[in-house]
Amino acid sequence: MDGNLKIVRTDVALAAGKRLRELREQMGLTLRDVEISSTTLSESRSIDEFIINPSRLSDIETKGVIPSIYRLYVLSVIYRADFTELLKLYGVDLSFTAADFAICSPSKTHRLELPTDRGSARFPNKIDPGFNLRVTTDVGRMIQDWGSIPMQYLDELANKQKYIYAYVGMEDLTMYPLLLPGSFVQVDERRTRVEEKKWRSELERPIYFVETREGYVCCWCSVRRGEIVLQSHPLSPVPPRILKHPQEAEVLGQVVGVAMRLGEVRSAPAVQEQPQIPAVDEGEPKEVRRH
Repeated sequence: MDGNLKIVRTDVALAAGKRLRELREQMGLTLRDVEISSTTLSESRSIDEFIINPSRLSDIETKGVIPSIYRLYVLSVIYRADFTELLKLYGVDLSFTAADFAICSPSKTHRLELPTDRGSARFPNKIDPGFNLRVTTDVGRMIQDWGSIPMQYLDELANKQKYIYAYVGMEDLTMYPLLLPGSFVQVDERRTRVEEKKWRSELERPIYFVETREGYVCCWCSVRRGEIVLQSHPLSPVPPRILKHPQEAEVLGQVVGVAMRLGEVRSAPAVQEQPQIPAVDEGEPKEVRRH
């Protein structure tokens, strides 16, 4: 099995090398020309790994040798080619980055830094006129036509709204079961002021995305006298905490959107004594843990 995979990888590398040679010849460049250009770039950027000598480039083009990321970048510059397209020649497609995130499920809640300045995304161009937002619907069936939109355009739209995105760690049960582990949340960076008032239900009470010295957390908050209460859900096994504000905890924004996978919900560990925390009020918690 490993031998077959090695043959496949060799075939891919040979095909990629052939394509790189075609790009060089289309530019009217010799192996020596590439060496001179790469050396000039290396000197200007003070990165020795940028240099591509003729024998190495020949091996890349004809013997299936895989170039380093430095050399592949240099070739993209010299050949005026998109670096992401050159990566695709070797089987690395950056458009799968978001989908590949599902392979790894980190235990800790963290902020997401998704690249949006490259490639394109499938986007609905035409929606069925019968689509009714008031009724639960299979959205896929309501989209009549799909098209592609460059990712940088989506980035421009995102810049108009101060949103950041975060992933709730698989071991983060702070807001369980209201906010499940493994959820993706959208955070409005403009809403950093913690609201203080009576809430009719837990669904109305804002959830905030907070950065502490230990990491990130999504939780209810209450600020008073230079301290912030990071309050978990009453059914969560995670106790609330009191930290100095803003020295030990900073509110990055309010959670305004969430995407949760319900089919993989796991039960929270049994806890004999739950903290007595009001579910809908900003009242002082009875049991808290200070840092």
